[in-house]
Amino acid sequence: MAVQDYVALPPITAVHLADDGRIPNSRLPLLIFHAAIAPRLASAEAFEALFSANGWTPAWRSTIFPYHHFHSTAHEALGVAAGTARILVGGDYGREFDIAAGDAIVIPAGVGHKRLSSSPDFEVVGAYPPGQDWDLLKGDRGERPLADENINRVPLPDCDPVNGSGGLLTELWK
Repeated sequence: MAVQDYVALPPITAVHLADDGRIPNSRLPLLIFHAAIAPRLASAEAFEALFSANGWTPAWRSTIFPYHHFHSTAHEALGVAAGTARILVGGDYGREFDIAAGDAIVIPAGVGHKRLSSSPDFEVVGAYPPGQDWDLLKGDRGERPLADENINRVPLPDCDPVNGSGGLLTELWK
């Protein structure tokens, strides 16, 4: 089955999250692609193929950490391969979202995220634009201003990890 056989143009939620003093967040919106892959066809392999076809490098399969964290050296795409979860983005005063198999979330560098709860089978695939490697910061005292400097140096990706070079990410992240 080719990537185009199971990828639809999903509805998208774009979320702007302001710096909360602890978590830097970003001027770029976090994007949630609802049913980026039809839920019945969602799998780790399907998301790895989708992200790879759109120029993002799949790096791992696991879950989302249950504590606030962010990456200052990379943008991150998460593909929900199985199960469901409730996540909090943007830090303590951010926004909560329910995500499910087939959804993809694109997290700009600096945006905090954590898993609040999940089904036992919850699994995500993490992917990054070429040449970007993630670090792990928790908003601890002393992480900034180096984190802010790193975030400002992270280049914008050339492609949307779900819809490719003509995808909405490339428009929204100008």
